[in-house]
This record gives sequence, C-alpha cells and structure tokens, in this order.
Amino acid sequence: MDKKELHEAFNELESHAEATLTTIKKMKEELSHLTEENNVLRMENQNLRDRLAEVMKQQSIEKQVSDTGMTKSRLNLEKIYEDGFHVCNLFYGSRRDGDEPCAFCLEVIYGERR
Repeated sequence: MDKKELHEAFNELESHAEATLTTIKKMKEELSHLTEENNVLRMENQNLRDRLAEVMKQQSIEKQVSDTGMTKSRLNLEKIYEDGFHVCNLFYGSRRDGDEPCAFCLEVIYGERR
C-alpha cells in the first residue's frame, strides 16, 4: 500500500467515524428528548390516576346516597333514631319510650323522600 492509498484510507475512515459520531449525537439527543417526554407522561399518568381515584371515591359516595336515597347525614340521623333516641327538634337527644315511633323524627329523617 503506497502513501496515497494509505492517506485515502485514513480520510475514508475519518469520514465514517465523523458520520458515526453524528449519528451517535442525534441518537443521544433523541434519547434525551424521549426520556424527558417519558417523565412528563409518567407525571401526567399519575395525575390522571389520582383524579380517577378521586372520581371513583365521589361516585362511591353518590352510589351510597342513591342506594338508600338519603345523604350520609340523614343516614346518621336514622342510625341514632334506630338506637332509640329522638332526632327531631322537639325532643332531640332524649330516649324514645319503648322505641315508640315519633312522627317528628320520621319527618326529619325521611321528609324529603316522601
């Protein structure tokens, strides 16, 4: 191999190395971009999962209300009433004698449903 061929071989090798280096730089930039996009998508995904959990919790509460037709506060009043206490404004907190029904209490608990 003479000097000219050797010089041409080095030039060709150098151009291949430069092309390879350019390709590596482009791939590195693309990898950096994809990593950044992946992190953004992960955060957005987590936010969506949190929001979904919040919506599911709200739907669960709404389902509880729709199953019984009463709000949670009315369900609490109903439980107190079933435990034998008045929940009406006339006798609130006093014990119902013999667990007798109280029209006022029933109106407070079930008034809007009728």
